[in-house]
Amino acid sequence: MSRPVVHIDDHGVRRDLAGGKVEQVTWDDLQEVSILTTGDGPFAEDVFFVLAGQEGRGCVVPQSAPEGGRLLERLQRLPGFDNEAVIRAMASVEDARFVCWRRGDEHAV
Repeated sequence: MSRPVVHIDDHGVRRDLAGGKVEQVTWDDLQEVSILTTGDGPFAEDVFFVLAGQEGRGCVVPQSAPEGGRLLERLQRLPGFDNEAVIRAMASVEDARFVCWRRGDEHAV
């Protein structure tokens, strides 16, 4: 199985998928960041960053993607990003969703 190709820059995040399909979201369009976990680990991918934009745009990035660590570092710079949600997600061994940031909630944490 090939690893996803993920690009992170000042404009946003893009993930190139098989067959030429692309998922992407710009930082300006980003509305919510969550982490999905599954009970499929440890030998299968079980942690995914979900970057949701407006009108169904968005990008799903597996934590194991080569840029996964860099993505988390960038997300942590969002105002009000909930690092406690990240900690809870990383400790999860079941199917769950952890919201780490929502546009408009920047001052809630």
